[in-house]
Amino acid sequence: MARTGTRVYTPEFRAEAVKLVLEHGVALQDAAQRLSIPKGTLANWLTAARNPLGAVAAIGSRSVAELEAENAKLRNELHQAKLERDIIKKAAAYFARESLPGTR
Repeated sequence: MARTGTRVYTPEFRAEAVKLVLEHGVALQDAAQRLSIPKGTLANWLTAARNPLGAVAAIGSRSVAELEAENAKLRNELHQAKLERDIIKKAAAYFARESLPGTR
């Protein structure tokens, strides 16, 4: 049988296919037939989703701990940026007041 070409699947399609097997409990063979994709391709996606450190992970396959750590890091960065913004606003107001005539 001649190969007609390589199909390209979107990350969203891959994530939904993995979710169909992992969350909904559909058998690998059945899911592959429903989605009209090779069984081996779906098996590779499942392996990558189960072990995101060794392969490219599908969208939405990060663990809760990873997401919480990223969320905490981003909250800290936001807090720092707000503090810096407030300092700059106060400094700008101070220097603007100093530059006005008759304000000394």
